[in-house]
Amino acid sequence: MLSRPKPGESEADLLQFQNQFLAARASPAVKIVKKADKRKGEEGSTDPERPPLQDNKDVVMLDDFPDALPALTPAPPKKSKTKSACVHFEDEDPEERLENHDRHITAVFSKIIERDTSAVAVSMPVPTGDPFPKTFHRSEIKSEVKVESGKKSIFAQKMAARRAAEKAATAPSAAGCVQVRSAAPDVPDPEGPAGKTPLTSVRDDKAGDFLTPQWPCLITGEGLGSQKSEQEAQAIHKENLEKLQSMSEEEILQEKERLLAQLDSSLVAFLKSRRGGNEGQKKELKMEQNRPEEFVESLPVAEHGVGPSLCMQESSLEESVRKEENMKVEITDDDLPVKPRKEWIHMDNVEFEKLEWMKDLPSPRQKKTKKGMQARFSLKGELIPADADLPTHLGLHHHGEEAERAGYSLQELFHLSRSQVIQQRTLALQVLGRVVQKAKAGEFASSLKGSILRLLLDAGFLFLLRFSLDDSVDNVMAASVGALRALLVSLDDEKYLDWTFSWYQGIAAFPFVPNNEEDEEEEEEELNGTEKSHDKKLKDENKPDPDVARYDVVKGILRTRIQHRLRYILEVVRPVPAVVLDILHILTHIARHSSEACSQLLDCPRLIETIVREFLPTQWDPQVAEPGCLLTSLHGVACATAMKFIRVLASGGRNAAARLFNKYEMKSRLSRFIAEDPLDLLLPREEAIRLSTEAFRLWAVAAAYGQACDLYRDLYPVLVRILQSLPELLSTCHGKSPVIELSIQRAAAVVTLLTHVTQTAGYTAELQAKLSSSEDSEQIPPPPVAWNQVSGLQPFLETNLKKFLQEISQTETWQTLQPLATTYVIYLAVYYSACSQQPSINPIDCLEELERLTSEVLQPLLSQPAVHSMWDLLRPCSALCNPLSCSPAPESVSSIASLSCTGGKPPLSLVGSKSPFPFLTALLFLINSITHIHKGLTSKYSSVLDFRGLKDYLHQSWQTRPPSVTPSSAWILRHEYHLQYFVLALAQRMAGTCPDYAQHASLHHCVAMALLSRLLPGSEHLAYEVLLDLAFNPEFLPEGKAGGPEAADFSDILHLDTSAKLAQPGSAAAFFSKATRGALLRESYQNLPFIRSCYLSHFVHLQPALRRSQASYQGRNYLIQSMLLPEVKGPILPSDWPFLPLISLYNKVTNAETRGAVLNSLPLDLVNTVTWNLQWVLLLETWRAKTLQSIPAAAKLARLMCVFLTGGDLFLEAPIHRHTAALLSMYCQPKALDSLNLDAPLPGLASFHDLYISLLEQFEGVSFGDPLFGVFVLLPLQKRFSVHLRLSVFGEHTSILRALGVPLQQFPVPLERYTSPPEDNLNLLRLYFRTLVTGALRHSWCPVLYVVAVAHVNSFIFSQDSTTQEADAARKSMLRKTWLLVDETLKKHLLYYRLLNAESPLGFDLYEQLPPMRLKYLQMVTQKGNKENAAVPVS
Repeated sequence: MLSRPKPGESEADLLQFQNQFLAARASPAVKIVKKADKRKGEEGSTDPERPPLQDNKDVVMLDDFPDALPALTPAPPKKSKTKSACVHFEDEDPEERLENHDRHITAVFSKIIERDTSAVAVSMPVPTGDPFPKTFHRSEIKSEVKVESGKKSIFAQKMAARRAAEKAATAPSAAGCVQVRSAAPDVPDPEGPAGKTPLTSVRDDKAGDFLTPQWPCLITGEGLGSQKSEQEAQAIHKENLEKLQSMSEEEILQEKERLLAQLDSSLVAFLKSRRGGNEGQKKELKMEQNRPEEFVESLPVAEHGVGPSLCMQESSLEESVRKEENMKVEITDDDLPVKPRKEWIHMDNVEFEKLEWMKDLPSPRQKKTKKGMQARFSLKGELIPADADLPTHLGLHHHGEEAERAGYSLQELFHLSRSQVIQQRTLALQVLGRVVQKAKAGEFASSLKGSILRLLLDAGFLFLLRFSLDDSVDNVMAASVGALRALLVSLDDEKYLDWTFSWYQGIAAFPFVPNNEEDEEEEEEELNGTEKSHDKKLKDENKPDPDVARYDVVKGILRTRIQHRLRYILEVVRPVPAVVLDILHILTHIARHSSEACSQLLDCPRLIETIVREFLPTQWDPQVAEPGCLLTSLHGVACATAMKFIRVLASGGRNAAARLFNKYEMKSRLSRFIAEDPLDLLLPREEAIRLSTEAFRLWAVAAAYGQACDLYRDLYPVLVRILQSLPELLSTCHGKSPVIELSIQRAAAVVTLLTHVTQTAGYTAELQAKLSSSEDSEQIPPPPVAWNQVSGLQPFLETNLKKFLQEISQTETWQTLQPLATTYVIYLAVYYSACSQQPSINPIDCLEELERLTSEVLQPLLSQPAVHSMWDLLRPCSALCNPLSCSPAPESVSSIASLSCTGGKPPLSLVGSKSPFPFLTALLFLINSITHIHKGLTSKYSSVLDFRGLKDYLHQSWQTRPPSVTPSSAWILRHEYHLQYFVLALAQRMAGTCPDYAQHASLHHCVAMALLSRLLPGSEHLAYEVLLDLAFNPEFLPEGKAGGPEAADFSDILHLDTSAKLAQPGSAAAFFSKATRGALLRESYQNLPFIRSCYLSHFVHLQPALRRSQASYQGRNYLIQSMLLPEVKGPILPSDWPFLPLISLYNKVTNAETRGAVLNSLPLDLVNTVTWNLQWVLLLETWRAKTLQSIPAAAKLARLMCVFLTGGDLFLEAPIHRHTAALLSMYCQPKALDSLNLDAPLPGLASFHDLYISLLEQFEGVSFGDPLFGVFVLLPLQKRFSVHLRLSVFGEHTSILRALGVPLQQFPVPLERYTSPPEDNLNLLRLYFRTLVTGALRHSWCPVLYVVAVAHVNSFIFSQDSTTQEADAARKSMLRKTWLLVDETLKKHLLYYRLLNAESPLGFDLYEQLPPMRLKYLQMVTQKGNKENAAVPVS
């Protein structure tokens, strides 16, 4: 082993080391190679015989290192500078190509063009007496001599100054004239022509400091003869100035824009640089401008008018130039923060232009522009105002654009994030993370236009962070992890999810899946759920990662295998605690996304193993618990955040929880953290309580699946000890502190665990009985916990509840204890529900227990004023009554699911600290459990429905339009719907037992109908119960018993609801008896049981979801598959669910016809189904009209049209015909007609026009001239609707005009809606006239459209309004043809039509004699045909 050289050794020692190394023949650590030049091709392509060049650089090669730098993926690919210049075309001549691309020296020499020096004077050197030219030092030259400025060296400037001094000494200076021109620096300036004054211009001081140059800036005259060069250049320049003087300012600007558009940008930049090269001359002019009087006096009198004439023109030109280029301002010593001194080396002559970067920046100012200004941020992520003047030492001015403004733009931060400097990359990612954090908090909502998060995501911010995660530098990785956490995770969302964990059904949550996924998945509605999910997965696999991330960030980032990178960082890099916590938060958010995301995390090699081993150890360093201990590493220390991640992962599914408990030995770790009191854990106190709380929550999730219940037997003494210590919280909860709140949450988690264990034990006996019987093919083993093992804890919890309820009058104390009291009440409800089903329990004892609980606990509780105030708080805290309380955050993006809790929720909100919803929901749950078991106690709770606050809340909630379904609103509304359901369930029990209940029936039925169209996925059990017991319950429709049908008939007789005729159209079947609306309502009310069975049968497609929901709400834990609810894309039932049987039937028939089948025979139950559907809609439209307000009138009409589009002549069935006619008469009321809008898009309908065309075709085939069918055809033809509907009738389906025989007396729509305003579509007017003249439209066949066509044609032919030439010719031609008609009746109708008259048999009145104006106009138009008819008598 050779030793390395040490300090102090001589060259002889180094030579000795070299000889030893060569003698040992050891391989060198580095080797020298000749690296090929990339521009000259590959190394192997060179000539081997050619000797290597001597100027090639030696490159040191290290082992295992690539030759080239790794390419940055986000950076654009490098472009060759010569590649674009060497483009070859197929038809290019090789000789011409060789000639164009020849780079040989001869080609260069052949193109040399010599300058014309024929007229240049040759001057001989001045003879001197010295043997050599006299040398001079630059200090001898006066520095006061100013020469034209430019980027010249000091030597060149001195030489130019020397020449200028020599020239000034020999040539007399022109007094009073200032000559400015451009000359080559190495050619002496020739004098101008003698006797001529250079052209110049003078401007007023107010106009600016720009002076028209008296010498051309671009034209020098070089290449011409010396005698003519200056004259030609001056002549051209003079001509240009005269041209400018003759042009206006607008013309100059137009010419400028035209030139800039035509010239190449590089040429424009060159011209500007030539103009900017005369800064020195401009400065001299500015000095002269300071003495305007002397300057003007020195000019000839004839030229005094030039300046004012060019003032505005040159001002506009100079202003535009200033906008396009940064004019350099001359700086002096005063502008520099450090004054240079002559004694400093090389500072005897200061070059100020090189010190310009040292001067102070100009003060920033707000630009008054409509486009806004670029946002700039500080290093803390704060938005810096545009006019903020911050000091430069803060490090916020290190950018090129807008140098005077402090802060960095997003574009500059993106650029810095890919820098080669580690500190710049780290700083940029940190600032971007802070900007995202503040943007999500809404700090920029009022200051910035647009969404920062959306802008960043569209710019590729997500993948920038993903690339940065792969960086090898720890600081860059840490910064990218922090920014990714800020983008994905909201700690406030997690806080409120933990807060609601112990609420009723709070353990289940919606997945964090955005509901904005592309609508491609809805194209194939025939597929079942499995096929849909499989097809969706295939589509996602074929999409690139950015496209997937565009609508779902988590799914897109999982495609990049981020879980593997995070595992590497945790396992190998072992970052600081803050980074570890950020990674755990990110993984928790990913686990909340979906069950598929949980599976990917579980399948990641060593990810869960690393987290469990490193952050959930059973023993760790005790120094962690010491006060003031600063953790440098979180590895090897128990962490509550890691336990929470495991809990959320277990919520993803039953299999995930089983894998965690079986493969990673979570049972032993739960025992470790649960058995020991948090005060004894070797952790900081708050962290120890959090860890214990998350351990209980994890156990509760497992118990909700029926798993890990064997731990209950092992830890039973620990649970009893904890329950015995809970009353101690009463003495410590009077003050607010984080420790107290954490202790309450831990106690609530313990009670939640016991609730799920009790639910699991409640079905042990049932599963045991099924297991012993051999009939059941699916054998589910019973859980390892029996009822007698859990029943002993109920006295502890009930006693604690009584103590806690005594504090309900203390507002602050109760606000702290309410979460724990809520879990107590939920536990008692679950306990008694399970107790009543146990075969080993005496039912009498159970009923007596409930009576005692009612009399001792619940009735005194309901009578307390504090509970009364809780009911009053329902409306202020409701999300339905206050939709803005669950609106999305200002910076929420659709691709990242969020609960919009950033910044916290207000106290008076559903999840706020003062919300009564959790406790009242639990209380109603308990009351419903008691009344379900002991129906005799129902009347004891009748006071609940009488609370004024509850009635006000229910009345407001069902009438208010619910907020749109988003992840934030769905999470909140689900808990509110639970309370409403329990109120309705209690009302259903009251309806049959309490005689005074009828006063609440209508209100509760309206709430039930609204709730049915609002319940979200996962609550199918609640929707089924409402349909089964509430919606079709006659007790909730008291109008059926209290004279509702009679009132409807009386209303129709008196015309109280409408001024229109409510006559029901007749039918082709003459034997149909006309039934009144009251009789139809009475029949519908009696058929409510059949109507209920009809609707329940049409919800069969929800059976799988219903079974999953029932398992959750009924506490059948052994059937629960996941704590993640289904994805939310909308309510369970559509808003138009009352029409669902009719829509299903129409879809069935349409699909059968599409496949070529024809349904000729209609079974009896089909007629009954349609009849029951129409009866239910009639009931709702009459007695619950407001519950259908969310359905547009056009949608209702389209649904009723399905009656005629289904099953041929189904509409001719007597009951269907009568109910359809009754509904039609209601939809033809004035208010309904005013709200009818067929042009707007309708839910569930792709195109109303296509539906109407189908209706016309069906009318042609099977209508039999039915007037009811005809009314549905005529309704969309009103004037205010699309003209295409009328064109389709009069253009393509004129055959139906013979069968549309709806009598005018039976037509329920006023004809004014068809004739006003006058028709202006020329094609439709021609069709009107053609059908009338040809006889296709007659009054005896189609009286309604006959009247409409006559009215419009009459208005058109006698219209004298100014219009187009084509329309004028058409109306005159139409009038002449009308005058020549052979059919005198039609002729009289068209000419003498006056106005509509519903009482007239014709439907309109006629003039007895044409008005004079019309008569005169008729004579003028028809005088060529028949001039003698002055008046036409009416026959």
